[in-house]
Amino acid sequence: MKPGNSRENDFSHFREKIKICLVSAPYYKKITDNLIRGALSVLKSIKAEVEIVEVSGALEIPTAIKLMENEFDGFIAIGCVIRGETTHYEIVSTESSRGLTNLGLEKICIGNAILTVENMLQAEKRADPKIFDKGGEACNALLSIIKIKGRGH
Repeated sequence: MKPGNSRENDFSHFREKIKICLVSAPYYKKITDNLIRGALSVLKSIKAEVEIVEVSGALEIPTAIKLMENEFDGFIAIGCVIRGETTHYEIVSTESSRGLTNLGLEKICIGNAILTVENMLQAEKRADPKIFDKGGEACNALLSIIKIKGRGH
């Protein structure tokens, strides 16, 4: 079994079709396409309604989610930040993560598939649905949060 196998949990208990938005920053399109592929595989298995929205970069993902919060049951943040020669990596990875965490604390259900890596090889392995499947893993995390939120209704 591969690490982070997102198909281990049973989410067949969702009685109603859930509506999920994948918010993608496709700067590294090959990477984000694989993350999306992994997430869609899980969402297809529960027959979720899915919409994909693209934004320019990882920093814009939390804002896009906030603007659409009432339209979806949950969101998956999809992107990739690769360390470079400047501090830009630290700013983008920290602030996009902080934005998603803050939204989660506002009871917005989010799975985080924004990869923060040292190099392209790490990104490729983590995004590949056949290796680490971080897109599927983020979807699995999102569905768990939606399940918990449903307890309060």
